[in-house]
Amino acid sequence: MSNAALTEDDNVIEYLAAHEKKSMLRFITCGSVDDGKSTLIGRLLYDTKLLYDDQLAALESDTKKHGTQGEKIDFALLVDGLAAEREQGITIDVAYRFFSTEQRKFIVADTPGHEQYTRNMATGASTADLAVILIDARKGMLTQTRRHSYIASLLGIRHIVVAINKMDLADYSQDVFDNIETAYREFAAPLGFQTINCIPLSALEGDNILTKSTKTPWHRGAALLPYLETIDTSADQSDAPFRLPVQWVNRPNLDFRGFSGTIASGTVKPGDDIVVLPSAKRSKVTRVVTMDGDLDEAGIDQAVTLTLEDEIDISRGDIICAGRSPAEQTDQFAAHLLWMAEDKLFPGRQYLLKTANRIVPVTITDLKHKINVNTLEHMSGKTLELNEVGYCNFNLSHPIAFDAYKDNRRTGSFVLIDKRSNATIGAGMIDFSLRRADNVHWQNLDVNKTARATAKHQRPCVLWFTGLSGSGKSTVANLVEKRLHDLGRHTYTLDGDNVRHGLNKDLGFTDADRVENIRRVGETAKLMADAGLIVCVSFISPFQSERRMARDLLEEGEFIECYISTPLEVCEQRDVKGLYAKARRGEIKNFTGIDSPYEAPTAAEIDVDTSDISAADAADMIVKHLRDKGYLGA
Repeated sequence: MSNAALTEDDNVIEYLAAHEKKSMLRFITCGSVDDGKSTLIGRLLYDTKLLYDDQLAALESDTKKHGTQGEKIDFALLVDGLAAEREQGITIDVAYRFFSTEQRKFIVADTPGHEQYTRNMATGASTADLAVILIDARKGMLTQTRRHSYIASLLGIRHIVVAINKMDLADYSQDVFDNIETAYREFAAPLGFQTINCIPLSALEGDNILTKSTKTPWHRGAALLPYLETIDTSADQSDAPFRLPVQWVNRPNLDFRGFSGTIASGTVKPGDDIVVLPSAKRSKVTRVVTMDGDLDEAGIDQAVTLTLEDEIDISRGDIICAGRSPAEQTDQFAAHLLWMAEDKLFPGRQYLLKTANRIVPVTITDLKHKINVNTLEHMSGKTLELNEVGYCNFNLSHPIAFDAYKDNRRTGSFVLIDKRSNATIGAGMIDFSLRRADNVHWQNLDVNKTARATAKHQRPCVLWFTGLSGSGKSTVANLVEKRLHDLGRHTYTLDGDNVRHGLNKDLGFTDADRVENIRRVGETAKLMADAGLIVCVSFISPFQSERRMARDLLEEGEFIECYISTPLEVCEQRDVKGLYAKARRGEIKNFTGIDSPYEAPTAAEIDVDTSDISAADAADMIVKHLRDKGYLGA
């Protein structure tokens, strides 16, 4: 490598020490499809002479096979490593590259331009200090330019370089550059960026990359690399108080007990006061231990083990905070959410929320509005679709420690995980705790669920009848309640049709409304079980996730799923209410089994097909199950 090449007289140790002390800038390149992001990074690597001879030879060979620039070297191939990327000439995954100059070290993330891969762009932006947003000089600002700018702002990036690329194809026109710069600054004004620097360049030709180009004498600012070498972003993270999410309790022997993790923000040194959340226990730091020995002080991104003055209980998932500036704790908050899944978001559906240090079940209780990335206006909506951004209220099953995202990107961010597939489906930025969470507490009641059930000589439970319309759910549920009533047991039935006349009369039959319908019914059934009742719930409840949510609301053994597995053709032949016929004619939309899906249970406690046995026999089978499992008492 020719950059800072060493001679025999160079002091290698001093050189390496100086290299370690260089500041680091993390930045991303983003923008619309084919604006030249990968070409720009490839040009930076090429012009800074950070490529080995074998890399150059491979680049020349790949250019002949996959190049899109004729006889010229296709610099994008240095970054686009996936076969699909080379075949299509696009970026799909996030590609990270490291390079260094005499002034600074850099980690650059080349992010995709396709709307389909916006979630990958958000991944790259989440750790970046600066964004280089490329705009094709021939096309001007596009939807992805606006979307990526908004996401960069949302994810806390405060420094923007607008690289107006392919100026060689626009005859290096100042008017073209000025028009795009004016339009971008007008759009970005509300986004809160600290700096916006616009640079005309040609990544392919190398204009305004390392040095100022003679082809743009009207450009008074610096070239791209000199600007990146000098921009100061250190203030963006230096003021955040100390946070250490505990990843491991380090106990190699009886004489040592420390708490290990990577510092998320701030600094720590021996003697510092700390507070541990959620326990709120306090102590002082006695040592900051690393593999290379103890440190006098450690800062952000360093992996350390802390020992404390006092023997206090700390577990993985706790957060060690600065004693004078602890994080907040809440189980309800408002946050911006970028939806990353093909399946829609439905308020009321339960997901998993993963923060820097723990995973808890969460429900989105309210989608307050969506954001139009072109105009930044707020829009109403019931769901979020792929790549949409919304502002939502969240309700967690357990409190978490957090900071507002604007104050701390590490402890103010989270991802949502689908409980069934374990796929990451959303990325969120916490705004603030909902203050009502501080004012709502569980009331201790002397008469509890056990006392109520004992007085009724039964164990409370919820019999959840699910199946297609016409399967016989309500008929079987009604017969079960009659049998239990004859036995002197205390029951109640929640039926889909009846509930929609009252509790849920404001809901329709879209997927979003079905989710909310079941959420409300699940909460109601939980209260009835808490009253010591045996509750029969008869709902189509077509989605596994909502039935799982209802199950999770109850204690172990209290939820009994009764799958009425009567086949669709039998249900349609019965068609007591004439609904299937109307759905087939298109008179009813979103009808389960016709144009809306039904996700059958895979491990129901009871499976009954009323085309094989009568409803009366099915009811007897269910009552016998309750008696055998001890729900009916003596």
